[in-house]
Amino acid sequence: MGKLEDRFEPLLPDGGASPLAPEESSPPVPVLTARLHGFDLDDRPQLSAVTALPGEIVTARSTVALSRAQIGAEVVVVLEAADPHRPIVIGVLQPAMPAQLPAPGPVAVTADGDRQVISAEREIVLRCGEASITLTRAGKVVIRGSYILSRSRGYNKIKGAAIELN
Repeated sequence: MGKLEDRFEPLLPDGGASPLAPEESSPPVPVLTARLHGFDLDDRPQLSAVTALPGEIVTARSTVALSRAQIGAEVVVVLEAADPHRPIVIGVLQPAMPAQLPAPGPVAVTADGDRQVISAEREIVLRCGEASITLTRAGKVVIRGSYILSRSRGYNKIKGAAIELN
């Protein structure tokens, strides 16, 4: 058997410095904030209010997922090679929370095993997608949906002072 030869060359010559090690003369990476202005046609984030570029909108790269719901949010940005035209978004600043959240209105739920009662002071809305049922304190019941079906094995009565069909 012959001697196995190492086919891999060392990346660093003996005594060489790592290319990943920070150089002593390299400037610190600037970290700043900007505003998420929107997205371009390729869904790349567009930033405005970049301190170094007042009045300009620049295309950025991002290390975090950004959505259209975050447009207008303040983002944390680093500048690649300290170039303000090459920003990289590294985070989204969260909005400040109010000191106290407003207390929800009085809602009561009573369950006794046979019946559940949901009570509210002004209005109750049950919503799923485009369908909703709204009950108001004035006695109004509003049923909305793209398709409403009423079935009955017995009588299906409709009573009212006036009834309008179509």
